[in-house]
Amino acid sequence: MDNYLPILIVLTLASAYGFWYQRSRGTVKVKSSTKTAITPSDIGGELGSRVTLVQFSSTFCTPCRATRALLTDITADLDDVKHIDIDAEKNLDLVRRLDIRSTPTTLVIDKSGVEVGRAVGAPKRAEVLATLSAIK
Repeated sequence: MDNYLPILIVLTLASAYGFWYQRSRGTVKVKSSTKTAITPSDIGGELGSRVTLVQFSSTFCTPCRATRALLTDITADLDDVKHIDIDAEKNLDLVRRLDIRSTPTTLVIDKSGVEVGRAVGAPKRAEVLATLSAIK
């Protein structure tokens, strides 16, 4: 029985980490810090009149394609919300400045260019819609 104890401990810790990792991916976290504003020249396009969803993707990333389709679908009917997709590999300076650590990462930017939320991983439709409805 003593031989199985280390295996049981490692399995328990790995399972706990796996459950935490799955629950934390795609959750929109509200940002409360006041960083410098993101300008249209930073992201290569105009900001939305209410909200801009800035998605950082990479070419090999499968969840990035699903995130792009989801955000495009959500913003199609909203005139005051804009979706901008940025290739993380081609914009490394911006990635470093905004502390993007994995793809897909979606930033929620208000009309003044301030980051008000961030989703690491593929966001969930309900959370994106709730975040958008909370921003006036």
